[in-house]
Amino acid sequence: MIPIARPLIGDAEREAVDRVLRSGIIAQGPEVAAFEAEFAAYCGVAHAVATTSGTTALHLALLAADVGPGDEVITTPFTFFATASSIRMAGATPVFVDVAEGGFLLDPAAVQAALTPRTRAVLPVQLYGEICDMAALRAICDEAGVALIEDACQAHGAERDGGRAGSLGDMGCFSFYPTKNMTTSEGGIITTDDEALADRLRSLRAHGQGARYQHLEMGFNYRLTDVAAAIGRAQLERLPEFNAARRANAAHYDAALCEVVRVPDASPGHVYHQYTIRTPRRDALRDHLTDAGIGSGVYYPQLLYHYPPLREFAASCPHAEALLGEVLSLPVHPGLTTAEREQTAATVKAFFE
Repeated sequence: MIPIARPLIGDAEREAVDRVLRSGIIAQGPEVAAFEAEFAAYCGVAHAVATTSGTTALHLALLAADVGPGDEVITTPFTFFATASSIRMAGATPVFVDVAEGGFLLDPAAVQAALTPRTRAVLPVQLYGEICDMAALRAICDEAGVALIEDACQAHGAERDGGRAGSLGDMGCFSFYPTKNMTTSEGGIITTDDEALADRLRSLRAHGQGARYQHLEMGFNYRLTDVAAAIGRAQLERLPEFNAARRANAAHYDAALCEVVRVPDASPGHVYHQYTIRTPRRDALRDHLTDAGIGSGVYYPQLLYHYPPLREFAASCPHAEALLGEVLSLPVHPGLTTAEREQTAATVKAFFE
């Protein structure tokens, strides 16, 4: 079976873990501090604050932006559940608006139309490794006086308009789940140029502490371990190589499949966390791939407001609705061999012949 994802863990990661275990300092120690500094530098920001997951990164970013009960946060319904659950965890209301016609990303015009006096933040998702129109969203948020928080959990190293994911909003939130473009086994991180926000994030992830045993507000235990950070440091060094492989795989699919399915936009800064095609024959194609021993994925089969905990926030998002029966992601991970890539493309083409 050709898997839809295959984390690449090698000697560098194993040696990093062994180094930490031998040091005896395995939680919130020097490896975390070093990983934060290196990831901030990579993204082109002043600060990075590591957390236990992408979900907790989103939660803390919203809290640091003073999002709470009575507030609204505008976001997309076409994404993973954590984007909206983090808004609910902060006590706020998710306001779902449509994606741009023909694409997967939040429509700035829909965001503009959804602003109300209760809007506290806009939370665009850099879905599948592609960055939203952050310049347009930045202008909207600046004029409205609301926070702009990137959900960059699928966009490690993605670029647009001269900036990297994580540097294009007030804060950027990343996940290091095993299937992401890089991993720490599990974990997350928040990037920002704002020192005051960074200080508050560090406090919130450690029970609201300032100095030790000085609890300034209610916080959480969202601290990353040094073991995870050590893996992350090794993976960050390999991230350019991983993303280059993803782009090469995507380029092969573009050339091979553009005449039989709708291929994703090949924007220069795309890092292809997923390579997602569109076809009205999606379900039959997926069965065909499974029968051929090729993994694929439907990201996402429902909009967020279709799920019971979020139904009260249902909205009209026809462009996003249209994606549900058509999107299919093919293996694009850096562990994909040339033979596997060619087999996948040939199998898709054969289905349409």
